[in-house]
Amino acid sequence: MSTDTPDASAEDASTDDAPSRAELAARVDELEEALAEATDDGDKKMSIIATKGTLDMAYPPLILASTAAAFGYDVTVFHTFWGLDILHEERSKSLKLSSVGNPNMPVPNAVAALPGMDRVTTKMMEKRIADNDTATIEELLETSLDMGVEFQACQMTIDLMGYDEADFYDGVTTGVGAATALQDMADADIQLLV
Repeated sequence: MSTDTPDASAEDASTDDAPSRAELAARVDELEEALAEATDDGDKKMSIIATKGTLDMAYPPLILASTAAAFGYDVTVFHTFWGLDILHEERSKSLKLSSVGNPNMPVPNAVAALPGMDRVTTKMMEKRIADNDTATIEELLETSLDMGVEFQACQMTIDLMGYDEADFYDGVTTGVGAATALQDMADADIQLLV
């Protein structure tokens, strides 16, 4: 049986070196702050490229952009080629729905190819949009702009297709091109081509 007892002076020395509760609490706060900074990704960014100007293809970039903006994302939508029609104040109000080559259209391709069928399918879709109280292209654009979404119009396409910049919705950014789009995509957390 041992009669060894701890040395009282060694025990006193170890308690003198121990941090106080206040020091421990301060260190915990410091570590929690460092962890928060390390895990904070900052603002989330989404970059969308819109290349099509049909009624059915105008909705995806606008719905995704407005939804992402509502979730706090910094959103840029770069429009090129026929996608510029979405940003054009007049053309955006009369976008068509192509019935040919769309496998989910309620009409066979042979019928869809008949003259005037695009007009018929467009009217069918517009009726569905109205009946379901779905936002129009104009409403989605205005809402997205109000939420801070940046809509960019490709300058090369503006020049190539003979668009007039004054015909775009107020707030649309012009004078940008592929280099701007690429840089935006490189900085984005989510990149989509629609």
